[in-house]
Amino acid sequence: MVNHLRYSPLKKGVENATEDEESQNSLGFNKITTRPRFLYLLFLCLFSCSLLLGPHFFCFPHNFSFLYSFGYENGRLSAEMEVNTPICSSMSNGTICCDRSSIRSDICMMKGDVRTHSLSSTIYLYTSRSSTGLMDYVPGPNEEGEDEEENTEEEIQHENIKPYTRKWEKNTMDSVGKLHLISKRKNTGTRHQCDVKHDVPAIFFSTSGYTGNIYHEFNDGILPLYITSQHFNKRVVFVISEYHKWWNSKYGDILSLLSDYPPVDFSGDNRTHCFPEAIVGLRIHDELTVDPSLMEGGKSIKDFHDLLDRAYWPRINGLIKDEERKATQSSKGPSRRSSENEAKGEQKLELIKKPKLAILSRKGSRAITNEDLLVKMAEEVGFEVEVLRPDRRTELAKIYRVLNSSDVFVGVHGAGMTHLLFVRPGKVFIQIIPLGTEWAAETYYAEPAVKLGLKYIGYKILPRESSLYDEYKKDDPVLNDPDSVHKKGWEFTKKTYLDHQNVRLNLERFRKRLVRAYNYSIAKKNRRDNPQSE
Repeated sequence: MVNHLRYSPLKKGVENATEDEESQNSLGFNKITTRPRFLYLLFLCLFSCSLLLGPHFFCFPHNFSFLYSFGYENGRLSAEMEVNTPICSSMSNGTICCDRSSIRSDICMMKGDVRTHSLSSTIYLYTSRSSTGLMDYVPGPNEEGEDEEENTEEEIQHENIKPYTRKWEKNTMDSVGKLHLISKRKNTGTRHQCDVKHDVPAIFFSTSGYTGNIYHEFNDGILPLYITSQHFNKRVVFVISEYHKWWNSKYGDILSLLSDYPPVDFSGDNRTHCFPEAIVGLRIHDELTVDPSLMEGGKSIKDFHDLLDRAYWPRINGLIKDEERKATQSSKGPSRRSSENEAKGEQKLELIKKPKLAILSRKGSRAITNEDLLVKMAEEVGFEVEVLRPDRRTELAKIYRVLNSSDVFVGVHGAGMTHLLFVRPGKVFIQIIPLGTEWAAETYYAEPAVKLGLKYIGYKILPRESSLYDEYKKDDPVLNDPDSVHKKGWEFTKKTYLDHQNVRLNLERFRKRLVRAYNYSIAKKNRRDNPQSE
């Protein structure tokens, strides 16, 4: 399940200029004639318009920022623009630059002669002395004569980094292996041999931490990998520490659209891999999202959804063909009456006309105990209903197929709600919110859903709809004041609200949300099928 210990970032405020402007006026700018004031406002208006329209005509790097200041000097309007260059935006060969300004993750850049040494968890960067930019020879730390060779190398810089995106969680980061980034100046000219020489950059990251939880796999891994790598246009090699074969197999369809090269198991591959540059660590923006203002070309979470489409639909088309082939083979038996076929065809056509509702079922905690009645009610409202019961072995393409073809996605708050990324923008997401999970439900899933373009409907259960209602007194804070319970710490909150709570829906109350989602879906279908009816 999602770890609810989230950092509390300080918002980057903009200094209020009002006080300074008032003090300036008191120092002699209060006696301004009508004409200069008019020109000031006119110029300010035109300048503001230029800021809005400027990006359409001029191209700036996506991670540059601009600061503007205005004022009067000697009766004239002055305007200044300062370009803030981001950390590590400009690097020369043979240098390491680390950006540790984010509370979420560190990221380091290495440019020049980059070489791996997995046995010591080290990535070396050597200054170039040849026309190719690569040293002739650098022995590995465990090779014979190591001490003598080390004496001929001058260590310029040494950085340590844990390439995982939950930097603020010490317990989590303790499970992530540390990488040593060392730049050296080589003083010998003997031959340097690369076991594997790459002509494209590398991105180093870890699949440790909370890997194994679908939310964290996407939020802490796949999305940051997309953010960090997409501008390379697949011309990049992924080097993974704490490598898991199952993870590579599970997300291979996505990885193949981000890189043209097989990933490297950093710990398991003892060969020396050489790269012209490397990024160590991943960038992350927010929960399950992509911030367009920080992306090259303004990429957004919707672009990531398009990537998922390209990743999964080839496999889905294969599944459909297999089903059609099996259906054809099974129909070669004794012929059936045409009336039966026509009746089934009409039923199928009727189902196609209905909006489709997908329910993500849970086992154990936070399960819907009257799920069968929920399905029946949804069908009565007018939905075609499909219940998903995935486990760790369920192929993601199969889940994607169901949710991507659904009009409404319903589920109880938990890591499984990460699958909202599979729902097409413009569709409906209904999240059932158990007691004590309101903040997490809003932060981890509601906000990302809106950014993706989904119509979000949150259903906060009442105490009577929780299994906790039968375990605690009616005036107990567990039922009536969850905020006070949260103050007892994460473990107590987790044990109370996440691990030992189920939901029995008030169907009459929940039906209102289903009807709202149904009407929205029908209206949307009608607009799509009859665009001229409006």
